[in-house]
Amino acid sequence: MCYQRHRFYPSSQIDPILNLWVNYMGSHGKGTKTNRKNPGSTGFQPVQSFQVSRRNLPHWQEPGRVYFITWRCQKGQRLSFEERTITLSTIRYWDTIKWTVYAAVVLPDHVHVLAQPLPKQEGGVFNLTEVLHSVKSFSSQKINQQRREQGSLWQVESYDRIVRDEAEFLEKWQYIRNNPIKIDLAQSSEEYPWLYEKGE
Repeated sequence: MCYQRHRFYPSSQIDPILNLWVNYMGSHGKGTKTNRKNPGSTGFQPVQSFQVSRRNLPHWQEPGRVYFITWRCQKGQRLSFEERTITLSTIRYWDTIKWTVYAAVVLPDHVHVLAQPLPKQEGGVFNLTEVLHSVKSFSSQKINQQRREQGSLWQVESYDRIVRDEAEFLEKWQYIRNNPIKIDLAQSSEEYPWLYEKGE
């Protein structure tokens, strides 16, 4: 199956909704972009030095590092074409605000991102948990609204790995590019619309 390739900057429909959501969350002490006197008080502490946390999986964070991140839909959930667009647009919305996104792909039931959290004004860098919460929370809310459903779309825990060196960075980027081909969603990376690569 082939899809016409096109860029996914936040659409004229999605971008204003994201801004409204950010403003709403900001006015309730949870946002990070506007309408708050202290843009750092999100409930998530900036990452100042190497730290480890754990749910089912260990999560290592260190300022200045690039991460390969994967998260999945809840069991039995699959994303439509439009829902993949919403998800990719949300990932891209936070690019240059909370993280630098080098590559991302949204597949029917999971997402891969290669990204680096950005510095915060008060020091340290954005906590990866905060960035993923922003992406997963908005995309889930918007998709559930369109489905007229409630409940969690994404699994709570994500897999994240610190990229160790340039060779691994290139390997993960290539993995993201090849994923749609590997699972027979496209014959080439360029044909898959829900793939973003920095520099496009």
